[in-house]
Formats: sequence, C-alpha cells, structure tokens
Amino acid sequence: MHLSHALFLAAVAISAATAPVGAQELSGTLKKVKDTGALTIGHRDASVPFSYLDGSQRPVGYAYEICLKVADAVKAHLKLDTLEVRLNPVTSATRIPLIANGTIDLECGSTTNNADRQRQAAFTNTHFLTATRFVAKREKGLDKTDDLKGRTVVSTSGTTNIRQINEINTARGLGMRILPAKDHAEAFLMVETGRADAFVMDDVLLAALVAGSKTPDAYAISSEAQSRPEPYGIMLRKDDPAFKAVVDAATAALYKSPEGTALYDKWFTQAIPPRGINLKLPMSEAMRKTLANPSDSPDPAAY
Repeated sequence: MHLSHALFLAAVAISAATAPVGAQELSGTLKKVKDTGALTIGHRDASVPFSYLDGSQRPVGYAYEICLKVADAVKAHLKLDTLEVRLNPVTSATRIPLIANGTIDLECGSTTNNADRQRQAAFTNTHFLTATRFVAKREKGLDKTDDLKGRTVVSTSGTTNIRQINEINTARGLGMRILPAKDHAEAFLMVETGRADAFVMDDVLLAALVAGSKTPDAYAISSEAQSRPEPYGIMLRKDDPAFKAVVDAATAALYKSPEGTALYDKWFTQAIPPRGINLKLPMSEAMRKTLANPSDSPDPAAY
C-alpha cells in the first residue's frame, strides 16, 4: 500500500471517529432518544436522600439530580433543541427488568454496583459508598450480627442486602427468620411496629429512615457492618457503549467539579425536603477520593 493511500485511510478513520453526532449512524439508547425526543428516568419513591418523593409527590434527591445533569448532557450531545424527561417509578424488584426491556433509560436511585448486576446491566461512575448494617429499636440492645440469632429480620426484596443476610444466616447457623419487604418504607415500618426485630439495609438509607422517623432516638444502627464498602451507581442498559460514554463523561465532569461537592453537601449535610431532616453525613475521605477519581468498578477493593 502506498504511503499516501495509507495516510488517506487514516484521515478518513479519524474523521469518522470525530464526526458530529448528526453525521454518524446512531444506535441503542442514543438513537431511541433522538427518534422520540425523550429520555426516561426510573426513580424510587422512598430511597432518601437519593431518589424519593417530596411533599408534592414529585421525585427529588441526590441521584435524581445527577440523572437530570446526564439528561442535559445527552441533549447537548445529540444537539436537540428540546428533550422531554419522562419519569417512571421503579422498585428494587422492577428496576433491572425495566432497564433491560427499554422501559427506562437511566435508573436513578440507591443501586449497588456489583459483579452480579454487571452481568445484567451497566453502571456509570460511582456516586456514593455504603455498607450493609441493620437498624433496631435501641431498647432491644442489638448491635452485632450475632445478636440477630433467632430473631425476625426484614430486608427489601430484590436487594443485595437480603441476599447477604441470607448468606450470613446460613453460614453462621443463626436461625434468623428473614422476611422480604416490598420497599424500604415497609421494612422500617415492620421494625417500628414490632413485626421485625431488625431491618438490614445500606447504612445511609437506614440513617435517612431513622432521621425521618417520629422518634429518632429510639433507634440504633449496628456498629458492625455485614459487608465491605459498596459502590452506588446510576444504572443503564448493558452493551450500549455509545450511550455509556456520554453518561460516563457527564458524571465524571460533575463529580470532579465544585458543583459535585456542593450537590453532595446539599443532600447529606443540609436540611432536605419534605420535613427538613438533616442526615449529618459529611463527605468521607474515601468518598472524596471516589469523586476525584471517577470509576465504575464494582469491586469494593477499588475504593
């Protein structure tokens, strides 16, 4: 091959890779959004402060705001004059199926990014680190995992937490009676009303539920964790690299900017709607490093 011909082919390849979006053939989610003029966000109703309903029954929260920033980036990437953001409620049990079947394009909540879920869906950069713990009424004196021996324990259906506590129960022979709840609110209510001794869930979600309860001082969150630190991420469809590239770029830019820190502070260190509760969870050093060096890794050791 003549050198001039090789240079010509290289120039064509570079031109194709950097061509504006209108000159490329779109596929996957980007094509869907371009064709319909709409992006569908899956939101939760009680995952405070990540994605939940405010006093007017409108979705709000840390992860929800991140998804709105992603929607802005998609709109800019596709050079759309307008973009309709459609809202679709999801639960722990429905979020992955609704991503997979195309009902929603982004799942904005408190979803743990792990190796098992990465076989079913993709995740963008981590926006929070959590660990599994349990909450119980302080009067019960439950603090360590072994304290749950023979107790009735609840966790939310479809979560990594209910899988973890079942595995611990089997491995240690603790004889717990483990019940599934449809959502976090129902699970906490079961502890509140005495139908369960403890609720196993991500520690930050437990802190939010306790802070928003009628008697916060009546509850205690276990000092012992039932898992290593686990990353939360916005979920999107698997095998859609073009869309993931746009989402990854948007989240990385947000997290590394002062706006990312301000967004964290807004939802974790200040009064939040609808009742003005304050979780009082300042950014940890691990979380600071995570935002400064965005990653979509599901491996707890990466954080």
